[in-house]
Amino acid sequence: MKIKFIGATREVTGSKHLIVTKEGKQILLDCGMFQGKGMETDKSNRHLSFNPKIIDHIVLTHAHIDHSGLIPYYYKLGFRGTIVCTNATRDLCANMLADAGHIQEHDTLTFNKKRAKQNLPPVEPLFTKADAIDCMSLFIGVPHNLKFRIDQHIKVKFTHTGHMLGSAVANLELDEGNRKIKLAYTGDIGRPFSRILRSPDAFPQADIIIMESTYGNRLHHDNDKADNELLRVVEDTCVTKRGKLIIPSFSVGRTQEIVYTLNNLYNEGKLPRIEVFVDSPLAFNVTDVYRLHPECFNKKMLQSMEIDPDPFGFKSLTYVRSITESKRLNDYDKPCIIISASGMMEAGRVKHHLANSISNPRNTVLVVGYCAPTTLGAKIMRGDKKVSIHGHVYDVRADVRIIESYSGHADYQEMIHFLRCQKPDELKQIYLVHGNLEAMDFFSEQLHESGFKHVKIPDVAEEVEY
Repeated sequence: MKIKFIGATREVTGSKHLIVTKEGKQILLDCGMFQGKGMETDKSNRHLSFNPKIIDHIVLTHAHIDHSGLIPYYYKLGFRGTIVCTNATRDLCANMLADAGHIQEHDTLTFNKKRAKQNLPPVEPLFTKADAIDCMSLFIGVPHNLKFRIDQHIKVKFTHTGHMLGSAVANLELDEGNRKIKLAYTGDIGRPFSRILRSPDAFPQADIIIMESTYGNRLHHDNDKADNELLRVVEDTCVTKRGKLIIPSFSVGRTQEIVYTLNNLYNEGKLPRIEVFVDSPLAFNVTDVYRLHPECFNKKMLQSMEIDPDPFGFKSLTYVRSITESKRLNDYDKPCIIISASGMMEAGRVKHHLANSISNPRNTVLVVGYCAPTTLGAKIMRGDKKVSIHGHVYDVRADVRIIESYSGHADYQEMIHFLRCQKPDELKQIYLVHGNLEAMDFFSEQLHESGFKHVKIPDVAEEVEY
């Protein structure tokens, strides 16, 4: 068996790792898009180190675009293998990949207008919405904890990670005749106590683990502190300053957590009497997918639904779907909360809300998750006084607040706790991926101190053989 580390090596985007079995089967673990600064990542996504037609199977850990987003592109280039994932991941991808295709078409149209002014030929979108819809025919949904035979020599079992709806460790069992290799690919690991989702499960003993390390050098506060801090930000912005609270948030996972928290505050009579807008058609559709998969919810969430059957809706909450409704929010002059994608502030409607709000000191931009270093979100987080949005430079006069505990990624102590189900002496190797080098180096040291001695940080395109 060979492993080639293709994406999310020493960076936090573009997850994809190629497994080649003894029999020559090619299995791609995740098929993520490189995300960063608009069209600047287009070259990275188009450049492939292999022909997608040779891939027999894609094993998908979860639906986030940096793990699933290139599937329609591979389909466009001729991939016709199977895509194996959990049922919830399949249902989320049906919405998220189509949305990604729409964004590709829109961004390429804008980019081509600039090229036309420079007398340059137009470029094609990476893939279209139609490609995204068509590739769904290749998906096979599998329940968590069911050992599924992909073919004669390959089995996979998905175990909960609690990172997002449907997320899972892909536990592969590769039969190479005289031996069996057990490989666990964690995808992204969630926190042990989610507001909505089940906690990460113990996963079967592995020989090799490919493990994320996004927050390999960070620690989170607990959820109660985060919820109380959210309430304080709401009160300070919307009651004291009478301004708008803009919350850039991923449409999947983060938005549902924020809405669920606000729903609880509303039910408890703590939420100020202000309007709350979720300005994301994708978030609206994805929230419906959440309602279809209670098997992914934790006990507390299921118990709360016995009293409140819709934890993602309350009287002062409005889901905004049309562009016309979204534009009206620019003229909304009352205190309010606007939750809008994307979380890294690189695309989507949130950029319009930021352009309209970021120079007003009465307003607040609340960052509730990780932002890759090159993104608009990272620039706002680190305190840049001026930022470029849609080609225009804006002064940052709004308050910028950060609550990282809403992140769906476990911190380094939580990830080490997650590994406690494994016997270190039986592990041949742990490979760290999906993290920046500083986080990986620190996390590697912590793993060593915790008894996990065989830890390696692979290089880009590095190949290893077992």
